[in-house]
Amino acid sequence: MDRDAGMILSRAARVRPRPAVALGALGIATSGIFIDLSAASPGTATFFRCALALPLLWPLARGERRRTGGLSWRGGAVAAAAGAFFAGDAMLWTQAILEVGAGVTAVLVNTQVIIVPLLSSLVDRERLPRSFPVVVGCMGTGIVLTGGILGTGVSGDAPARGTVHAVLAALCYSGFLFLLRRGGRTEGVVQSYCGVLISAVAVSVTVGVLWQGITVTPGWAALGWLALTAVCGQVGGWLLVALAASRLSSTVSSALLMLSPVGALLLGALVLGERPTLPQLLGCALILASAYAASASGSFHRRFTNTGEKPRDSASWTDRAEQRDRNGLP
Repeated sequence: MDRDAGMILSRAARVRPRPAVALGALGIATSGIFIDLSAASPGTATFFRCALALPLLWPLARGERRRTGGLSWRGGAVAAAAGAFFAGDAMLWTQAILEVGAGVTAVLVNTQVIIVPLLSSLVDRERLPRSFPVVVGCMGTGIVLTGGILGTGVSGDAPARGTVHAVLAALCYSGFLFLLRRGGRTEGVVQSYCGVLISAVAVSVTVGVLWQGITVTPGWAALGWLALTAVCGQVGGWLLVALAASRLSSTVSSALLMLSPVGALLLGALVLGERPTLPQLLGCALILASAYAASASGSFHRRFTNTGEKPRDSASWTDRAEQRDRNGLP
């Protein structure tokens, strides 16, 4: 049964990658809403969202192991290190949700799209697009506006501090993505993801005890919201994106993944009653536009000719990264 389920899910993602990525992005969009409703501490939320996802993923990982073989020692080590960064991302992101709001935080985390290429440029000497400085400037302006530094009446209890936490979360998320790309695996998507979550559980316990503590029994209501985060965000969200995104061009996948922050903004307004100010909305728009421009750079000429296959001679850092290891998103 677990083998059949894994094969069906993988085949569906390959055959219909666009609906799969869109559905995954919408699943990710719900994570911040559910975590806000749980009112759990960063360590508690991170522990449960990862731990509750593992029983659902484990049968799929076993089936994948039978079909493709197990992870190498290096693959396991990369997954463990990436899980530590993912835990840092999740905890800082949870704290930012409480301070600046679920919708705005989901937008701010998109600053990772300028951090990852900077790391690749510094470490791997990868070429940056000529438009990159302009993108960085626009995104920096968006961060200032979203953080409420230039305005009054902004949403969230501590928007400036929440913006700092969200950008730090983006740094951790960038380290997570960079490690996976350095690993260079193209197989074992579910097994790698399980390794990431196991490592994140361990780190969330260690750090969470020191930072605001961990509640082992958060209550049935909070546990229910965190279970929904695990199902919709961790399994239905990132796993679908990991399986399907490599089948699309960077332009198409980037556009579809923008459904996540946009959906989070809308859900934050509808469910949580969040009302960002006009400068914050302008800042969000600048961040989203910059994120799209950075992640789609170098591939606009394929917008109307995409066949679902990646050209081997692409000079875009996103194309090369996706070709090596797009399968490992958190």
